[in-house]
Amino acid sequence: MAAVFSEIRRNPVLWLLVFVPGVFVAQSLEPEAHTLLFVLSVLAIVPLATLLSHATESVAAKTGDTVGGLLNATLGNLTELVIALAALRAGQYMLVKASLAGAIVTNALFMLGASFLLGGLKYHVQEFNRISARLQASLLFLATIALLIPSVIRLVDAGPAAAFTQQLSLGLSLLLILAYGLGMVFSLRTHRELFVAAEHGDHGEAPWPISVALATLAAVTVLVALVSEVFVESVQQAAVTFGMTPAFVGFIVVALVGGAAEMVSAFSGARQNRLDLSVSIAMGSASQIALFVAPVLVLLSYVLGPAPMDLRFWPGAVMMMLIATFTASLVTNGGRSAWFVGVLLLMVYSIFAMTLYLLPPASQ
Repeated sequence: MAAVFSEIRRNPVLWLLVFVPGVFVAQSLEPEAHTLLFVLSVLAIVPLATLLSHATESVAAKTGDTVGGLLNATLGNLTELVIALAALRAGQYMLVKASLAGAIVTNALFMLGASFLLGGLKYHVQEFNRISARLQASLLFLATIALLIPSVIRLVDAGPAAAFTQQLSLGLSLLLILAYGLGMVFSLRTHRELFVAAEHGDHGEAPWPISVALATLAAVTVLVALVSEVFVESVQQAAVTFGMTPAFVGFIVVALVGGAAEMVSAFSGARQNRLDLSVSIAMGSASQIALFVAPVLVLLSYVLGPAPMDLRFWPGAVMMMLIATFTASLVTNGGRSAWFVGVLLLMVYSIFAMTLYLLPPASQ
């Protein structure tokens, strides 16, 4: 563990780890100080995300960028899953759906765009495996179709029975999970040679031994989950203090905080000219949320929630997810990127954020 402590001493961002115990102390002493708990939990998640990034980079150095990106996306999405589960138990289905839609859009636009921008500012042109990007974009498009269907039927039919919507959502959830599993078999087993990362960056030696990296991944994941619980409990009240709408909180704030760990790794990979890792994290995380996390939450709502949750999102969220999917597919189709491509993605994301902040969905 000497490597971990050495990194903490060397990196000023990791000095913010002092806020991790501070969150739990403040929660026990002032459980009603929601704004304070919100700020402390955000400050605590940032260094934890940085640690998670270093550990994932060590694992990726051994397994390759494709598997490393999948691992980072999976561990990073645990934060979104914990946040969504806490809201699910509380029956805050609007927050659950907004956080899911926001995570998909944030990963496909903000994380991918910022990676292209940060990498492009250092390198004139960067290349990545476009076959892998196409697969993730295709899976994401499949998921958005499944999320679109319940909403479209609701608009076409004046009032479909609630039982029908629940049954449709349950069937779609099972199909999405099946598609996600088959996609993993395709990319990691039967056609894995197509998804070999392009070698551009200097990987060098793994910063940490693999055993230390795996232990750090496990420990940090648990801490992120615990801090996320505090974050969920305080975010709604803090939003009122800061003048943020519920839709903006779920779609933007929760998505950004929940994806902090993945973003650190994606941005670091782009700056090291390892854009395959960045694209794999961003697109892989978006498709994993849409194909796995959202369906699992529907299934868990039958056990944990006050009532079953369906996959019917408000029209604005569905439209934003579709636009994000089409945009990400368009910019990753060529397998090359420059800084201005990242700017375009960030502009689309900013349009969505501004819209939600000024004109939230009527269904909230």
